[in-house]
This record gives sequence, C-alpha cells and structure tokens, in this order.
Amino acid sequence: MSANLVTHRGGCHCGRVRFEVDAPACIEALDCNCSICRMTGFLHLIVPAARFRLLAGAEHLSEYTFHTGVARHRFCRVCGIKSFYVPRSNPDGYDVNVRCLDPATIERLDIVPFDDADRAAATAAIAHLSCD
Repeated sequence: MSANLVTHRGGCHCGRVRFEVDAPACIEALDCNCSICRMTGFLHLIVPAARFRLLAGAEHLSEYTFHTGVARHRFCRVCGIKSFYVPRSNPDGYDVNVRCLDPATIERLDIVPFDDADRAAATAAIAHLSCD
C-alpha cells in the first residue's frame, strides 16, 4: 500500500455489512446530481477493486440495477443502506459512500461536483480513479 493511503473502515447502518478501503486520509469525494445519488445523498469515493475488501455481510446484500444495467447498486437488505457499489463510470472499481466510513481515519473531506447532465465529460475526468 502506498504511503499516502490509509485503511478506512465502514459499513451500513445496522452493522451487518462491513468493509475496508485503502484511500487517502484527505478525501476528495464526488457529489453526483443524478437521480439516485441526489435522492440517497451518496458521496463518492471511487477506488480500484484491489483496494476494496468486503469484511462481513455478503449474505445481507441485495442488488439494484437500472438504465444501462452497468452500475451494480448494492445495499443492505436489513437496514437499506447503500454503503458501496460498482459504478457505471468506473465498472472495474468500487464506489464507497464516504458518509458510511468510520470517521477516525478521515483527516479532511473536500466535495467536488459531478455533473450527470454532462456525463461523458464528467466520466472522462474521473476515469483514472479506478486504476492502480
């Protein structure tokens, strides 16, 4: 793991789903204005798949897909919280909801808009996030 990465832990509201993710302590989160992100308040931290580990709760996860079917929205079927998913913009990575991270390892949080109305440009600007 790179020296500038820390291991953040997080999970769903009821605690059945737990995960960890290697990411900077100073997080730059994306705030997407698409319908599902806006309605759920999801703050995006996209990482390569190798930097995400599901620790517990696989048996409690349900999946929801819509539109293109590329994004795989996973949520706890007990409490309903979507703490991570496989994003359409970076299908080879994971997208963690920063609001579901335990706060102890977060030094700073900067929020950057992601404009779904110009999805092609916004997606191109973040393509690097799921690459190691």
